[in-house]
Amino acid sequence: MIRKLFALVLLSGALPAWGQALDENEQRMAEWIDAHTEDAIALLEETVNISSGTMNHEGVREVGRVMRRELDRLGLETEWVEMPEEMGRAGHLFGRKLDGTTRKFVLIGHLDTVFEADDAFQGFARQGDTATGPGVDDMKSGNVIIVYALKALQAIAALDDIPVVVAYTGDEEKTGRPLAVSRRGLIEAGKWADIAIGFESAVHYDGADWATVARRSSSRWILTVEGKQAHSSGVFSEDVGAGAIFEAARILSAFYEDVRGAEHLTFNAGTIQGGTDVVYDPEQNRGTTFGKTNVVPRKAIVHGGLRTISQEQLDQTREAMRAIVAENLPHTSASIEFAEGYPPMFPSEGNRRLKVVLSDINEALGRGPMNELDPSRRGAADVSFVAPYTDAIAGMGALGDGGHTPHESLDLTSLPMAIKRAAILIYRLSHETE
Repeated sequence: MIRKLFALVLLSGALPAWGQALDENEQRMAEWIDAHTEDAIALLEETVNISSGTMNHEGVREVGRVMRRELDRLGLETEWVEMPEEMGRAGHLFGRKLDGTTRKFVLIGHLDTVFEADDAFQGFARQGDTATGPGVDDMKSGNVIIVYALKALQAIAALDDIPVVVAYTGDEEKTGRPLAVSRRGLIEAGKWADIAIGFESAVHYDGADWATVARRSSSRWILTVEGKQAHSSGVFSEDVGAGAIFEAARILSAFYEDVRGAEHLTFNAGTIQGGTDVVYDPEQNRGTTFGKTNVVPRKAIVHGGLRTISQEQLDQTREAMRAIVAENLPHTSASIEFAEGYPPMFPSEGNRRLKVVLSDINEALGRGPMNELDPSRRGAADVSFVAPYTDAIAGMGALGDGGHTPHESLDLTSLPMAIKRAAILIYRLSHETE
């Protein structure tokens, strides 16, 4: 296993013998990738020109059909997995090649974008080495990198012996619930695999490339507070109490003072509604409120988010928040509900050992070593669903900018480099002995 190999590596302080340069097969793959870069860009253009916001189900399916064509050409067995109608999501594409004798890989991308069909930002455009368009960075370029990394492995006859599952989810940007249904196939692939690789965009700053070995969880919470409606002249009295808004403010202040501070822990109160009458739809993130300055408010609702680096931190934080919510001001009551969400991708030793291999490849490609990225710099991603079951590394995409905005762009010169990194990483990990 990779753990055994790198226990020796880390104890000795030595790098594997291949670390100083590309071997003959790796060099052949690099040359093949350089020769087919324009083909990869053409596939990127084709998919970016298909509008595929999460709720544009036909657009997501059309991108899926294009990627299925590519996986079929690679000899993978492909399957479109429909979601139950009540979930309101298009479904997912899986490509599988389960035979082989090396380590087993799951490669993760997603077909959807944040730009729906009525968004003004549509279509692929290229100016020199820069491409723009919805999803060009997040993450249709990552989808292309998966395909062309496998093509490069196929070109040197290395793919035949590598078991691999390609997972393209169709709702990463607005995940269908329940997660046990929408992520069932991905989790099963993670339990099967030895190594998981996520292909969202790479990170480069301070003159260096950075490896993603951890990502924080992302989940939601809703605080509901009840108070005693009364004339405001009686507020704070023994009979009336503090009202719902003051109690909500007490709770939020205590969250800030007593829960905040742990490394990598953040929680955000995204919206608050309070007054005599409050209606709030958490799915639409919209509400209506009515209240008067001379009436003690009867209700308050706060909707927020929570991010942690580990399941243990998540559990501890939720318990601390519950304890604060339970200590109520006079004539008020409060409850907090925590919704399911993306789990954390903990920076395990297995993930860090993958980073050592990736950093070695990056040096061999002339880009220098890769340090471990602070997980606070990244959001949640689908790779987190498989991270509890297998060693994982993420951020294996190209270099982009302006994700989730109408200024989204991609540095096209980074695309072949990202394909090389991915192909060589899979090649090296598949050739290690237990």
